[in-house]
Amino acid sequence: MVLYVCEDSTEGILCGVYDAWASRLGHDRVGLALAGAYNYEMFTEYRPVLTDRAKAQKVERAVRGKISERAWRWVYRATLSREKEKADAVYRFLIHGFHIGEAVTQCLQIPQVHALFALNRAVACEAHHQKEFLRFSQLPDRVLFARIGPKHDVTPLLMPYFCDRMPSERFVIWDAGHERAGVHVKGGLWYLLAGREAARAAALEKETDAGRYALLWQIFFDSVAIPERKNEACQRTHLPLRYRPYMTERFSRS
Repeated sequence: MVLYVCEDSTEGILCGVYDAWASRLGHDRVGLALAGAYNYEMFTEYRPVLTDRAKAQKVERAVRGKISERAWRWVYRATLSREKEKADAVYRFLIHGFHIGEAVTQCLQIPQVHALFALNRAVACEAHHQKEFLRFSQLPDRVLFARIGPKHDVTPLLMPYFCDRMPSERFVIWDAGHERAGVHVKGGLWYLLAGREAARAAALEKETDAGRYALLWQIFFDSVAIPERKNEACQRTHLPLRYRPYMTERFSRS
């Protein structure tokens, strides 16, 4: 068995697909894994994958041209998942995709296709929920700032949505869990930051007006709340606990 070890990124996984396919060792003899997310096994050779944008673009064009745009969306969302097996899931799906063609996304009875569909659906649902629960605060220079903590790396999916909704606004979306930031400037341009640059963007949260509006939310909740009708189970159904630390209302006493 030969295991290609790739970087945990969209380009890294696509490069892993490229190298595994180009090895011509046979699909049953090769697999993909994320760096730092696998256990060593006997009789297995581990080959590191170098991330190369040109290789990644070739795989992307092949998926879009020989399978479908829908299949590419599935693959792209799956690479944003937090699951450790996502790289091999993408590879196994593409084996069937290049063989079947456009109809592969309808073949959910195939385990490898259904596995990728599940990853795609989980990431898409996470992005949809973040669009609903994401809260913006404002900096003194009128830049909007939002902090989120999703399970999956959905910032690349959120940025186009909010850029379309607020094209004239400057805003930052900081993913505290993945330590990435999406930055939008006027004119429709946006980009992703990671590492030290993302940490600098995260520091902007201290300058927002979230605390002032949180006090207003406290007063509002205390005024309209009916203690006799308090139903925490119902509240958790409509507003899951994991979203609350990242909302302006998080400081509320109710």
